[in-house]
Amino acid sequence: MINKSVKNFDLICVGGGIMSATLALITKLLKPELDILLLERLDRVAQESSAAWNNAGTGHSALCELNYCPESDGGVDISKAIDICNQFEISKQFWAFLVREGLLKDPKSFINPVKHHSWVHGEDNVIYLKKRFLEMKEHFMFDSIEFTDEIDKMREWFPLIMEDRTEDDVMAASRMDRGCEMNYGALTEQLFAILENDFDTPVQCNMDVLDVDPDEKVEWFAKVKNTVTDELFHFDAHHIFIGAGGGSLLLLQKVEIDEKEGYGGFPVSGQWLVCKNEEIIKQHNAKVYSKAGPGDPPMSTPHLDTRYINGKRELLFGPFAGFSPKFLKEGSNLDLFKSVKLDNISPMLGAFWKNLPLTKYLIEQLAMSFEDRMDELRKFAKGAKNEDWEIIHAGQRVQIIKEDDYTGGELQFGTEVISSNDGSITCLLGASPGASTAVYIMLDVLEKAFPEVINSPEGKEKLRSIVPTYKTEITPELFNENLERSKKHLQL
Repeated sequence: MINKSVKNFDLICVGGGIMSATLALITKLLKPELDILLLERLDRVAQESSAAWNNAGTGHSALCELNYCPESDGGVDISKAIDICNQFEISKQFWAFLVREGLLKDPKSFINPVKHHSWVHGEDNVIYLKKRFLEMKEHFMFDSIEFTDEIDKMREWFPLIMEDRTEDDVMAASRMDRGCEMNYGALTEQLFAILENDFDTPVQCNMDVLDVDPDEKVEWFAKVKNTVTDELFHFDAHHIFIGAGGGSLLLLQKVEIDEKEGYGGFPVSGQWLVCKNEEIIKQHNAKVYSKAGPGDPPMSTPHLDTRYINGKRELLFGPFAGFSPKFLKEGSNLDLFKSVKLDNISPMLGAFWKNLPLTKYLIEQLAMSFEDRMDELRKFAKGAKNEDWEIIHAGQRVQIIKEDDYTGGELQFGTEVISSNDGSITCLLGASPGASTAVYIMLDVLEKAFPEVINSPEGKEKLRSIVPTYKTEITPELFNENLERSKKHLQL
């Protein structure tokens, strides 16, 4: 329950997902005496974007996601892939530290080794993949990457996909052995359990944050309603972090800071095809990503994935996009309309006109029948039968729209931390690769909110033991040393 003796919290985290759990736990590890309150609108944590079925479950480390390696001046730019890879490895270092300290008991409950593959069709795509391979092979983070355009080798890597393929098919693939499959829902639940059991910091569920206002005595106070009893609470806080997934934007818009101006959001829902046939599930043990279609957004990248959810091996294909005006899966159909304000009308209209191909893509996706979706799957698994698969709904994502000097508005597909000038209030907007890079992003939040904690001699020393490569020049030796340490403790 809420600690009634605490009048002014040092930090209030809004949202019961992996971001709030990560921020609160790192903060407690660095300075245990800080008073933290965690608030979740639903009756349990990890039910929205962090839930296992609501995301791809990929440990996004740029090992197979081709959108992180765009073509540039006849070559391939891997700079973003390096950044994403480093950020995921920092997440692994944090989880490995928790295992080493006995705080996380069973890493296999949330992380498992599943090899990551990129697979492409057509001569131009094969040329691109070969260039990407050659570029990545030269960098120490990716020097174990393999490439093949031989059908027999691809049959070894992913036999289900190669069934009924012939030598006439022009295709190629790359592979990284150290890829990870994630259950972010299970991980999030365990992080909150650590907070409750080891740091006396439970999350309060059924608590909806209605507003955040300046406070004369402290920096902020949050107006909160218990969704079961309708009881109202007011909590004072020196710092507030808004990490409520798609719901973050609507709350941020109520906060009286200039930095929120001009931000809008575009909601996108998702669906997966999920295999029901155990014999087929056994034939595929890989994550296989291909390329998005010409003009399609990065989130449309098709992939056929082995998943481990609640101790059971699963097989998913997708994603298929949909549209709902809700900003959360358990949100309101009025969310999108409520988000339109005078300061973001221009950016939202600008982003709409600039992204007409996205609108066309969404319309086409919405018009797809179950048979159409199966036909897309058959591009991966030619023999897929309708009776072996079913559709499930994934989570809601809200893509960031922000002001742009040239077009009025820009649609972004990453994540962004919005912060007040003094760092007393921070908010995370956006989607992928969010959960995979949660530790890196939350360390950025800590830099803004508690610089005196993270930059003190004690804080720096503790942080080096938790995430050794954070803000460090990464040499091949340092990278490989920590890669092996994470591998050992996470049982990979």
